[in-house]
Amino acid sequence: MGNTHERTVGLLKSGLIAALYVVITVALIPWSFGPVQLRLAEMLNNLAVFNKRYIWALTLGCLIANLWSSLGAVDVIFGSLGTLMMTGVSYLLSRYTESVPRKLVISVISCTVLTWSVALEMFFVSHIPFWATYLSVAIGELISMIIGAVAFWLISLRIDLTK
Repeated sequence: MGNTHERTVGLLKSGLIAALYVVITVALIPWSFGPVQLRLAEMLNNLAVFNKRYIWALTLGCLIANLWSSLGAVDVIFGSLGTLMMTGVSYLLSRYTESVPRKLVISVISCTVLTWSVALEMFFVSHIPFWATYLSVAIGELISMIIGAVAFWLISLRIDLTK
């Protein structure tokens, strides 16, 4: 009985995070898409260092949110794969430390550096200059990730986010 309960709770947590990602992204559409973006939902990417279930939750949330993208199916597919890559790398690299602040620093750096995938997608689809787009998207990602890292570090002092 406990195993079924734990799976149900895990699925519920994943669904809530996916939904939260979608709601934040869609509520802030003018800032969530384009070559200059501050997608605040990206702050949730920090959750991947606590539990690998959030890798899939965030990827699903990104996939659904990207249905509103002007880049269409390309962004749904490649944007979601970018989130899968970012959160997967963060999770894998953070396994080498027990320190929550270090895990969050790894997440912030990984996700910010890996925004090249967003810039590459925009370069090929919209013919927007790669390096300028990479810089602007990375700055937005860095801001979102730092906000999330601070928030989740404070939350982790009271709540075990690994469960």
